[in-house]
Amino acid sequence: MLEIIRSSFEDARQVLDEFISNEKSMQSISDFAELLVETFDKGDAMHFAEEWTGRYRKDRKPMPALAFSDVSHISCTSNDYGFEHIFERMVDAFGEEGDIFLAITTSGNSKNLLLAAEAAKRKGMKVVGLVGKDGGKIKDLCDIAIIAPGKTSDRIQEIHIKVIHIVIECVERRLFPELYQ
Repeated sequence: MLEIIRSSFEDARQVLDEFISNEKSMQSISDFAELLVETFDKGDAMHFAEEWTGRYRKDRKPMPALAFSDVSHISCTSNDYGFEHIFERMVDAFGEEGDIFLAITTSGNSKNLLLAAEAAKRKGMKVVGLVGKDGGKIKDLCDIAIIAPGKTSDRIQEIHIKVIHIVIECVERRLFPELYQ
């Protein structure tokens, strides 16, 4: 058992080291944080959610963000239109020009996210993708694609959560510098 645990941590370290050493990845994260700062400064942002409306590390005003995870919507929309349309319908309902749509997918090929990204582009929204492997089809729809290395979904998702937390910290430090003095 200890060998499996050690091997898993070593694999996670190797994937993280590979990601950190990729300058394009680091620049994409910086670009994502800057895009969020600009969007929040203009007063119109969506799709990132709990850490924005709640609290990340410090107490601050809530930021306007919405997660498309309403179970009633998902059930109703998938019954009426098909599961592939659940996020597209939310983008159509709530998305506005200048908003950001964040697609998180390890494959980059989830039909429901592809349709939502296409809807976001039609509405003049920015599309950011946290993706894995080669970025999949969604990569070409993204204004910013952050591609996590890794052969398995769990390793890719570990990078995604690190990116999300680091971006939140970057944005908080820019918009609320008084909290980090």
